[in-house]
Amino acid sequence: MSVQANKAGDIVMEWQPVLLSIKVALSSLIFVFIFGVAAAYGMRSFEFPGKSALEALFALPLVLPPVVTGFILLVLIGKQGPIGKFLSESFHTQFIFTPYAAVLAAAVVSFPLMYQSAKAAFQAVDCNLEDAARTLGASSWRVFWTITIPLSWSGLVAGLVLSFARALGEFGATIMVAGNIPGKTQTIPLAIYFAAESNDLTLAGAYVLMISGITFFLIFGLNVWSKRNCGKSSVKSVF
Repeated sequence: MSVQANKAGDIVMEWQPVLLSIKVALSSLIFVFIFGVAAAYGMRSFEFPGKSALEALFALPLVLPPVVTGFILLVLIGKQGPIGKFLSESFHTQFIFTPYAAVLAAAVVSFPLMYQSAKAAFQAVDCNLEDAARTLGASSWRVFWTITIPLSWSGLVAGLVLSFARALGEFGATIMVAGNIPGKTQTIPLAIYFAAESNDLTLAGAYVLMISGITFFLIFGLNVWSKRNCGKSSVKSVF
């Protein structure tokens, strides 16, 4: 994939890395949202031995170098890793160096942002409202969907946007487990790195502008949305 100049001197850009990056980020967001919200709500609701250690584990991909996270994933899902070996022997397939590996890498590195955002949002919810709903006969599941989620929605949306932006820009873990296969696993960050390495600054610059623009408008849109919804909340009736 490359950026080429036609006879008129106009730059023609290949869109495959851009489309793949968006697909990978969106796919990872499904898992990140489900597990991030579930983990945050569970940590808020329950006390158990080792809770602090588990919370530290959740935050680890946020502070570790992405290449270290990628190495750990490589050990787990590689051909000789426990997960990779199981998939190879049981299903005659491999996870490594596939788009699925890119999705896994993006999900792991962006998970802490969703978890931390959801955790902060849930902690800001007034527990008295939830307790009052339970006293009036609402089940825990109904309280969660009609009170907890609506009151924490702004924080959850912020977590979604930040997680998507982080997944879109993931490089270190992706190159470890997915590699750089044009048309298959080459995302925007990988395209930028290898273009710069080959001294194709036109290509690298085009992709830099693309991913910077996407990320900017995501954060800008989030800020505008947050200001418009500041102080607003919607709690459905629990009856």
